[in-house]
Amino acid sequence: MATAKKAPAKKAEATKAAPAKKAAAKRAPNAAFMKELKPSAELAAVIGDKPVPRTEVTKKLWDYIKKNNLQDAQNKRNINADPKLKAIFGKDQVSMFEMAGLVGKHLS
Repeated sequence: MATAKKAPAKKAEATKAAPAKKAAAKRAPNAAFMKELKPSAELAAVIGDKPVPRTEVTKKLWDYIKKNNLQDAQNKRNINADPKLKAIFGKDQVSMFEMAGLVGKHLS
């Protein structure tokens, strides 16, 4: 009784050449993010009073938070508010995810 061996599956099917990708177009920045907004008096005390884009507001806030060591030691996602930030946030501690929504109310 002879056992017939099956032929190994062809690898050519599994390793078909991937279709060539289209050349990636240079992505333009979204105009809504680049629009300069005027900060409220409370926010201006932290980042300055010149109109700046939203992206810069976030960068300046994080610079202020790190400079003043306001990140929570146990949970780095939380920010402990000093008196200037408490005027913006309205509470003693916020998560970094809440921060954008709370800061948005201080931009016009």
